[in-house]
Amino acid sequence: MSFADLGLSDELLKAVTEAGYTEPTPIQRQAIPPVLMMRDLIGIAQTGTGKTASFVLPMIDVLAEGRSRARMPRSLILEPTRELAVQVAENFEKYGKHHKLSMALLIGGVQMGDQVKALEKGVDVLIATPGRLMDLFERGKILLTGCNLLVIDEADRMLDMGFIPDIENICTKLPANRQTLLFSATMPPPIKKLADRFLTNPKTIEVARPATTNINITQRLVSAPSSAFGKRETLRRLLGAEDVRTAIIFCNRKTTVRELNKSLKKHGFRSAEIHGDMDQPARLAELDRFKTGDVNILVASDVAARGLDIKGVSHVFNFDAPWHPDDYVHRIGRTGRAGATGTAYTLVTSADAEAVENIEKLTGQKIERIGDVPAAEPTDDKPRARRGKKAGEKKGEAKPAAKDSVPEDDAPPAERETRRDREPHRAPAAARAPRPERDRRRDRDHHDGHGPDDGGWNGPVPDFLNFTIPA
Repeated sequence: MSFADLGLSDELLKAVTEAGYTEPTPIQRQAIPPVLMMRDLIGIAQTGTGKTASFVLPMIDVLAEGRSRARMPRSLILEPTRELAVQVAENFEKYGKHHKLSMALLIGGVQMGDQVKALEKGVDVLIATPGRLMDLFERGKILLTGCNLLVIDEADRMLDMGFIPDIENICTKLPANRQTLLFSATMPPPIKKLADRFLTNPKTIEVARPATTNINITQRLVSAPSSAFGKRETLRRLLGAEDVRTAIIFCNRKTTVRELNKSLKKHGFRSAEIHGDMDQPARLAELDRFKTGDVNILVASDVAARGLDIKGVSHVFNFDAPWHPDDYVHRIGRTGRAGATGTAYTLVTSADAEAVENIEKLTGQKIERIGDVPAAEPTDDKPRARRGKKAGEKKGEAKPAAKDSVPEDDAPPAERETRRDREPHRAPAAARAPRPERDRRRDRDHHDGHGPDDGGWNGPVPDFLNFTIPA
């Protein structure tokens, strides 16, 4: 089956061909026709399946007729993170270049004034994170009564980040007679409840069993010391032994991301970093460096694990075994995309036995174990240009232990510091107690980047954040 068999317009088929695609993926084959027929849809698909194009392509044709009005977007796409929102915008720019459709992004880290100006002109497609959308709605800067097409993307990630109450609130402000598309990698009970409430007779599409891993990805576990130095040495040896063209390295903590990136650069690797403490322009700049090949290693927290479509990633390294097994699936899904093969290594210490067991239980497969990668003695984390005593150091005198050589398991940080340092991760449903709206909104600012100071960025808005697709 070709894209022409799906009922897309000639202009859209031309853009798809120019983008280099000839055959639709399974989810695109199943999703595009019912979306064009204006049906509600539930799409269950793991990352890397072509999910974004499965709603972007038919939306362009659906919106080809009609006219936008000021402050009243004709369609709305909700994304859990700024990176995913930008990626969807890039897809609209690529596939909609032969259509006269206007688009705007509502995300944190970008000046709110520029976003308001874009809304005043009227937009056909509004791509937003829930926090910034609610901010502008409460300020009276946007009306949702003219929005007849809603896409809720990465719904399970929305659940993880505490956005479900906002989504429910947004849905009540949209016209009741609308088309709604919901996409999720998994379908936990709260998401099923959301779909039952806000979708009408939806067509359900499932292209892969939830929590399965891509068969094109070779997965291996590597034993590593529990000390920070030992793990870094093991990783460097793996990077040197493998044919690593481009790689993403995932860490559980933001401080680990920063320290590891600094260490890799010190040892001559071309690396960059991305994590939740970086403002939006800095994150986009680092991603762009990675995509263009200025650097070939990206050290990341789980903020980058969901949905980012970066072509040609040959390897994924889990420097830390993920705390939650489904995060493992999304992390390693950065490689082996679009039919390509990839390799994923997970460094495991003696404290990771339970995490590995949960991953294997979730994915239904045993991950290959390989022998230890020899690591150097833990002296320091600097390249060893010379060995021997420094001037004035007596023979047999004990050197002070390097800070990085203290095993993390032997010196755990205070719980308060640990909570502050960690990236957002899933908590059991019972643990998510209701909070006052102000406190909940404040807490999630870290993820969504919205707030009264607009993320502190007063620079120019990148071109693709607010544009009109040329005819």
